Amino acid sequence: MTAKTYRLLNFWNCLGMFLVLIAGVVVTNTDSGRGCGTDWPLCNGKFVPAYTLESMIEYTHRAVSGLEGLLVAAVFVVTLMRKPRSGEAVFYAGGSLLFTIAQAVLGMMAVIWPTSDAVLAIHFGISMIAFTFTWLLYAWSRRRASAPAASAAGRRPASAASAVPAALFRAAIAVIVYCYGVVYLGAYVRHTDSAGGCIGWPLCNGRFVPDLDGAAGIVFAHRLAGALLFVFILVLALYVNRRSGGRRELSSLGFVSFALVAAQVLSGWLVTETLGNEDVYVFTSLLHTIIVTAMFSALCLLAIRSWQLSRPIR
Repeated sequence: MTAKTYRLLNFWNCLGMFLVLIAGVVVTNTDSGRGCGTDWPLCNGKFVPAYTLESMIEYTHRAVSGLEGLLVAAVFVVTLMRKPRSGEAVFYAGGSLLFTIAQAVLGMMAVIWPTSDAVLAIHFGISMIAFTFTWLLYAWSRRRASAPAASAAGRRPASAASAVPAALFRAAIAVIVYCYGVVYLGAYVRHTDSAGGCIGWPLCNGRFVPDLDGAAGIVFAHRLAGALLFVFILVLALYVNRRSGGRRELSSLGFVSFALVAAQVLSGWLVTETLGNEDVYVFTSLLHTIIVTAMFSALCLLAIRSWQLSRPIR
């Protein structure tokens, strides 16, 4: 398989995982999780489900996930067989396969057995990580094609890499871990149907600090965590710009991450403003999910490239 064909395969793999992510959010936003009852992999005991909106949404999600699972497995096998084999590429392909399997198992369990909202919220986080691995593999294949002389690990000579401090990688990892926590809180808000707990934005029910019981407390915690994430990513972007040694790649990733977190804040406002219109809310909530997924992926790529460029070649 040529490098161009492999890169194209990774693109379709990444796009397919994105569709799985979107389909899952639509299932949650339309409350279609029980559209196929408690049957899995059949839908209400049938291979072709009844033509109700909920069953079709849930079954479409399953079908897309199944096809993407086969594609993820194929990409993993192809990556293993490529010569010369890249450990970095195998790591990304293996990660996407592992989290795709975990996503499928958790989804099956959620259908067959009663599952708490706290556990259901993890499902989105796993889906986001699976997508991120496919995105990292696609980014790797593009980077490899644009710089064929670079090593599989993406390292640079010691004289060039020494300008990137290891502390930059550690800072990026800290922000990523915190970002995942914010994402989990957002998924928990969605699964507990708590979005209406705070009316208005940026105030919550007309108050800076509302009564912290019930849905209002859950939404307020997510908002506060999101505000802190905005500050953390701003500081990270400024730090990257200052300490990246003039590397445009890292500075661009820092800027993109900040632009995405700013867009995430605005999309959160849109979600709040459209709570009373279910038809529009489905799309604003979907936009909110797309932006945070892109932001998480950009942060992960920033961390990886910071680590690679801080290590001298051996």
